[in-house]
Amino acid sequence: MSAHRFSIKSRRGFLAGSAAMLAAPAIAQDTSSLNSAATTQTERDITESTKRNLSSFRMLDWRPYFSNTRNGAILVDIDSRAVHYWSEDQSVYKLYPSSVPLTEDLTRRGRTRIIKKVEGPSWRPTPSMLKRNPEWPPYVGPGPDNPLGTHALYLSWTYYRIHGTHDTRKIGRKSSNGCIGLYNEHIAELFALSKVGTQVLLI
Repeated sequence: MSAHRFSIKSRRGFLAGSAAMLAAPAIAQDTSSLNSAATTQTERDITESTKRNLSSFRMLDWRPYFSNTRNGAILVDIDSRAVHYWSEDQSVYKLYPSSVPLTEDLTRRGRTRIIKKVEGPSWRPTPSMLKRNPEWPPYVGPGPDNPLGTHALYLSWTYYRIHGTHDTRKIGRKSSNGCIGLYNEHIAELFALSKVGTQVLLI
């Protein structure tokens, strides 16, 4: 499949998902849950925000961001809430919608790399997370309640990951404590494509 066809398919899927998200009724949630609506920032005008995000959700070339694609390259565009992947030989290009950190002070930008890949990750909140949310458990094992979803790519920065999520409402929104979230089916695909050593740039 060409990058152009993939882009059209991705945009249609993202548009459909966004429309469904806008049409879905509000669901009452337990506010103490790790995967509750309370951990996702509500946009002031979700319609305008979605239009803005969709307009910037587009194919990009790797050259302005990387000097090469050795070991593959992942670009995380926090403003457009999108993750781009290029394979080392540039034959594979992927574009995924993502969740991003809740606030600017939780956001980190710059160059890093994948140092570990874990299928079925466990999760421990950081000390700062527990300080903000003392009701959270100190450990969550793999499974449907795990905030890291089905797969996690650990970055060289302590506590930072690109991972899945079981709460699909978080994708396309500000909803994390610093990590980048993808739909579980997308992180599974990126997990298979990337490797330890894949370069990552967050902008």
